[in-house]
Amino acid sequence: MSARQVTLAEVAKQAGVSLATASRVLNGSTRQVSGDLSDRVLRTAEELGYVPNASAQALARNSSSLVGLVVHDITDPYFSCIAAGVTRVAEEAGLVVVLGTTGRRPEREAELLSTLRAHRARAVVLAGSRTTDRAAQARLAAEIDAFTEQGGRVACVSQAKLGTDTVVPGNRAGGRALARALAELGHKRFAVLGGPPELVVARDRLAGFKAGLADAGIAPPVVIGGAFTRDGGYEAALELLAAKTRATCVFAVTDVMAMGAMAALRERGVRVPEDMAIAGFDDIPTLRDTVPALSTVRLPLEEMGEIAAGLVLDTGRDEARTVRVAGEVVLRASTGQN
Repeated sequence: MSARQVTLAEVAKQAGVSLATASRVLNGSTRQVSGDLSDRVLRTAEELGYVPNASAQALARNSSSLVGLVVHDITDPYFSCIAAGVTRVAEEAGLVVVLGTTGRRPEREAELLSTLRAHRARAVVLAGSRTTDRAAQARLAAEIDAFTEQGGRVACVSQAKLGTDTVVPGNRAGGRALARALAELGHKRFAVLGGPPELVVARDRLAGFKAGLADAGIAPPVVIGGAFTRDGGYEAALELLAAKTRATCVFAVTDVMAMGAMAALRERGVRVPEDMAIAGFDDIPTLRDTVPALSTVRLPLEEMGEIAAGLVLDTGRDEARTVRVAGEVVLRASTGQN
């Protein structure tokens, strides 16, 4: 049998104060209570074993100890690394991270932010690409405005399109640098597994890669779309093989897609890199177990999460900040490097 929970009214009665005074002390209201009364209420609460109600505390303070983290897909190592960085900073600040996943549905971001606003979350980090769905982005922007008007803060790890604190990965510049590096290896015919065209991150990485090829005087690549998943990369690679292109090097716009593509090539007897080189983007930790090791553009994913959490917990300013994070080309065995 569970022990009976002590009520706030009992604490107030035992301490000889009003219910309102006990609530202000124990729920952290901004209204001040004299030192003697506050000490008496706290001492009585401890003696009785009173446990404060988190919802009541949030109402009294107009915020809670919750930090929301909204990602597209937590099983994707890109997002789990960012989540690790956000969680580390939030926990060091004594806060609790609540995770929500969108399943890559743009409208879900606004829904989750609305829920977090109802729970008076102190801050929210939105990690994931913006989309070309203007209606969904407008709804999200309106929900961000409502959240900030309530006193919360929002930071994004994506493109700077929502007028809030944003950590911007160097997607376009990274794609351009990678194309130049691969061209310097002697490749002339390229294909790109381009991801969903409605995601701005896929468009940026593809645009950067095309620009890098143009810098090297190389014709535009063959582009095949697909989901931002291992299976998406696998299916896109099969489609590429069926098209019988003469590409000698494939760029998958995420490492996860590249890993699926490598599996498809291996199953069809295409050797990497002898028959076809392949490169990805992100440098996720699971690449350590990939054979051959995957060339990629390294993003400091955990650091990006830490930066976003630091921005969103910085209450000493009103203006939005944008922090740009550069990628670094890393050439490995999948493109012929030892």
